[in-house]
Amino acid sequence: MKVFKFGGASVKDPDSIKNVATILQRFANEKAVIVVSAMGKSTNALENVVNAYYKKTGTATELLDKVKTMHYEIMQSLFKPNNEIFAHINDLFVEIEWVLEDEPEETYDYIYDQIVSIGEFLSTKIVAAYLNEIGVPTTWIDARDVILTDNTYREARVNWKETEQKMLAKIPPLANNGFVVTQGFVGGTSENFTTTLGREGSDFTAAIFAFCLNAKSMSIWKDVPGILTGDPRLFKNVTKIDRLSYREAIEMTYYGAKVIHPKTIKPLQNKNITLYVKSFKDPDGAGTIISSAIEDYYPPVVVVEKNQALLHISTRNFSFVAEDNLSHIFSLFAKHRNKVNMMQNTAISFSVCVDNLPERILPLLEDLKENFKVVIDENLELITVRHYKEEVLTTLKTGKIVLLEERIRNTTQMVVKEIPAIERIA
Repeated sequence: MKVFKFGGASVKDPDSIKNVATILQRFANEKAVIVVSAMGKSTNALENVVNAYYKKTGTATELLDKVKTMHYEIMQSLFKPNNEIFAHINDLFVEIEWVLEDEPEETYDYIYDQIVSIGEFLSTKIVAAYLNEIGVPTTWIDARDVILTDNTYREARVNWKETEQKMLAKIPPLANNGFVVTQGFVGGTSENFTTTLGREGSDFTAAIFAFCLNAKSMSIWKDVPGILTGDPRLFKNVTKIDRLSYREAIEMTYYGAKVIHPKTIKPLQNKNITLYVKSFKDPDGAGTIISSAIEDYYPPVVVVEKNQALLHISTRNFSFVAEDNLSHIFSLFAKHRNKVNMMQNTAISFSVCVDNLPERILPLLEDLKENFKVVIDENLELITVRHYKEEVLTTLKTGKIVLLEERIRNTTQMVVKEIPAIERIA
């Protein structure tokens, strides 16, 4: 059994879907599970629908119509008008319309999962239908039937034992008859509610399938040639890394490397399943291989996390920030699900870098201010350099103010702010 994962960019339009089909035809004699993300930017578009609905702006239906138009235009290029796929897709949009008809009463995270998850169902229905249309036998399955989670909406935790039992019972018989296509990012609760596994969680979904089905390998198909030493949108002269150990890949994704979801590697490592990161633009390219093999040398790898906030927390009476304070602070971060990207403490203050997500930071600040003084810096970047060299760090600091810096073996992290152009001139 092999597991393939195709992201939104790989199925963003009719030509892209045809390209995915061409790639899969290479593996026509293999047993494979195909995990597919929502098409193009439709996850972002559905997030806009959720925000409009929850904030009662009156534009939710209009925003949803744009999502509909995109999907129907893609289908009209791939199928004849009488194809049953049009009815299936219409039914999925009706599910969202039912939600929008009523006033929002549930939590934002619950509503988010019920609406945004539909993007995955739309894309997989269309891809599976197209594969069957061109003579590639394919079975569509609902990931909620086999990935069982708790009720932590937008960041659900997997019940691994039940999930493995469900997958082993259901998937292998279906794979005997052709490809199995399913959704990334999505799970289901014991009460049959839809959950999601975290933003960009389709990689993790593929790893869950690979682990539970004891897959021979897993492949992630991207729009880049493999794992690069930096984001090509931010840096010139980035190079491809041919091989990575599981440990190095875990470190890179933990620090924010976007090419793979951070939860992806550990399930594969636990069963020694090789991961290939390949390009759907160049299927014959070697890509990057992630396995148990240990490399002796890695070049500097730069990860940039934008939209960061730095929270400076101190006690009101200027006493030391002691263990009891830290324990309470961390409990609040966990309560409001704010991931700590970097931290540093002195005798009288504790500084924490987090993603600047207002829906999570604002309630956290309210709770913190009951017992602490909090100062917040915004519009920051967190730069992490694995296997750093001094000349690389010097270049990265150019034109920036370093607010916080920490070095450990093999890794340097810096919270930085751009120096305004007027100051640079002065």
